[in-house]
Amino acid sequence: MTSFRSSLLRHAAVTLALASSALSLSACSSSSGKSSDAASAAAAPSAPVTVKGVPISADGKLTATLPEAIRKAGKVRVATDVPYPPFEMYVSEGSKEITGIDHDLGQAIGARLGVKFEFTGQKFDGLLPAVQAGKFDAVMSAMTDKKERQQAVDFVDYVNAGPGWLVRKGNPDGIKVVTDVCGKSVSVQTGTNHQKILEQRQELCRQQGKPAITVLAFPKDSEAQLALRSGKVSADFLDEVTAAFVADTADNGTAFDTVTGKEAVGPTSASPIGIGISKSVPGLKEAVRAALQSLMDDGSYKKILEAYHVPNIAIPQATINGALD
Repeated sequence: MTSFRSSLLRHAAVTLALASSALSLSACSSSSGKSSDAASAAAAPSAPVTVKGVPISADGKLTATLPEAIRKAGKVRVATDVPYPPFEMYVSEGSKEITGIDHDLGQAIGARLGVKFEFTGQKFDGLLPAVQAGKFDAVMSAMTDKKERQQAVDFVDYVNAGPGWLVRKGNPDGIKVVTDVCGKSVSVQTGTNHQKILEQRQELCRQQGKPAITVLAFPKDSEAQLALRSGKVSADFLDEVTAAFVADTADNGTAFDTVTGKEAVGPTSASPIGIGISKSVPGLKEAVRAALQSLMDDGSYKKILEAYHVPNIAIPQATINGALD
């Protein structure tokens, strides 16, 4: 542009009108080139993202369904409570890098949508308030889809999982049926569906004339597990998937056992676990649901769950707000 303008100045015979016209044409040509480059870059498909050995490619049609603000940002801001293995955990001791079922499914959904699911740690009971305050677009933290919670967010359900007991190795307190915890101390994570289920179990103890359960609630399940390990409680009440993972991995499988099944946990069934989507970002839940369904349809979803040895919690169809209560 500079050399062209210098050339014009050196040719006195060229009129100001011609110079102005030439500059205008030059500028239009330059601008057109930049727009073309930008359009080409936007149209160019991004490289597949590999999640647990599974390559996930973006689907341009699904990307187009994302809210404009999400497309421009190139990411979905996700709140999660970590650690809660195997749903969310750190890659290694002292690391801040997150992994787990939720993280990996989130990366796969993001890759299919052509954006990144950016996970940030928060305390569980602060997850929904943080989304409602606009700090995050979604929450993905093994959160049970409940009608009550649907008042705060909309859920895209992605697995089903029931509750279970984590007990010390050998089950020294003999917890076999749900009323065996009556009169005992148990731990649970604050703000979870499991805490509410324990409140219902209190009524069961009263009906059978048994003493109440002493419930110790902790901000993180890792703290609830520590209470169990130290003997402060007889059991920790949590997702059966997490209970099984912890029992298999803690101290190479020598620290804990699990007690699961309806007889042990009481009258409850597997519940949908969902991605809580902000109600302030219209169109996001539909885009996330469609991306998740596409991963279910092509087998990527099941392969990621199989990598964590939990294919039994898979569901055949991604639903929105599928909770029954």
